[in-house]
Amino acid sequence: MYRRKRLAHFNQLPTIEPHPLPPPSPFLGLRPIQLLEIKARGRFGAVWKAQYKTDTVAVKIFPIQDKQSWVTEQEIFKLAHMDYDNILRYIGVEKRGDNLQAEFWLITAFHEKGSLCDFLKANIVTWVEMCRIAESMARGLMHLHEEIPTNKSDGYKPAVAHRDFKSKNVLLKSDLTACIADFGLALIFQPGKPCGDTHGQVGTRRYMAPEVLEGAINFSRDAFLRIDMYACGLVLWELASRCTAQEGPVPEYMLPFEEEVGQHPTLEDMQECVVQKKLRPIVKETWRKHTGLVALCDTMEECWDHDAEARLSASCVMERVALQARLLPRLSPLGSLPPGTDINKEPTM
Repeated sequence: MYRRKRLAHFNQLPTIEPHPLPPPSPFLGLRPIQLLEIKARGRFGAVWKAQYKTDTVAVKIFPIQDKQSWVTEQEIFKLAHMDYDNILRYIGVEKRGDNLQAEFWLITAFHEKGSLCDFLKANIVTWVEMCRIAESMARGLMHLHEEIPTNKSDGYKPAVAHRDFKSKNVLLKSDLTACIADFGLALIFQPGKPCGDTHGQVGTRRYMAPEVLEGAINFSRDAFLRIDMYACGLVLWELASRCTAQEGPVPEYMLPFEEEVGQHPTLEDMQECVVQKKLRPIVKETWRKHTGLVALCDTMEECWDHDAEARLSASCVMERVALQARLLPRLSPLGSLPPGTDINKEPTM
C-alpha cells in the first residue's frame, strides 16, 4: 500500500520519510558492475556510465542524505506499465557499503547522447529532429500522467506528477527519441486518497510555475500535472531556440529565462520575473516565419499560461506536435504551405 509519513528534508528539498521496501527484484546480491566514468552530477549525487556483464548501463549513486530520492525513484519505476519506450528503462537497485559510508545505487539503461539540455548546448536540430524529440517527450510525460486501469498485460497504474520536469531530466536515445528520467521528487496519486504530506515548493527554480513560486498550489492531482505542463512549455522553447527551421542563424543555446535572470537565479528573482512581471522566454519573430514553428510557439505559450487551468495536457501537446510532423511533407524548404491550406485539418496519408 502506498502511504506517506511525516515531512523530512534532504538538501533543503522537502520530501517524505522512507518506509520499508521489498528487496530489489530480481534479488541477486550485488551485481558485478564496473563504474567507468562520471557523466553527470546533480543535487542527488552522480550518474556513472558503467559496465554490467556485457551491457553498458547507467548507475545513479545517491549519498545517504539523499536516500529518500532513491526510495521514491524505485516506487515510481516499480509501478505497473512503467516499462514504456519514453520512460527511462529501470534495471535494479542496490545498497553498497554500511552506515555513513552507505551508497544507494539506481541502475538504468544508458543513453550516450545524454540529457536534452546537454545535447542542445552542443547541437542544433532540424525541424524533423525537433518534432521527433518533442513528440516522444510529450508522449513520455503523457504516459507518466496517465491513470491506467488493470488490464491483461499489467496491473493498475496511478497518475504520477514528475515535479522536476526540465531538459536535464529528458534523455535522448540514439534514434533521437526522448525518455523521461529522474523521479526523485515525483508524486503518486492513488484514487480516493489525499496526496499526503507534501510541500509545494520543490523542483528547479528556473522551471517553477507561477503558482509554485507564489506558494499558492491547490494540492490536487490536476494542479500538480499542470505544474509539469508549465515546465514542458519551457522545454519546447529550448528546442525551438536551437531549431534550424527559424529564419536566419541559430543562436547559441540558452536556458529558459537566462536572458532575464542569468544562470543562477534566486527564488526572489524568479518570483519577480514570472509572477509579478509575468514574463516568459522571448519567442522571436524569426520563429513565426515557419508554419510549423509558429504552431509550436502557440503550443508552448498555451503550456506556460499564467492560468494553470488553461494549460494544455501532455496528450494534447503530443497530438499537436505529431500533426505538425505529418504536415511536414507539404512544407516548402522555408516552411510555407500552399495558399489556403488549413493547418488544423488532418493530412491525407
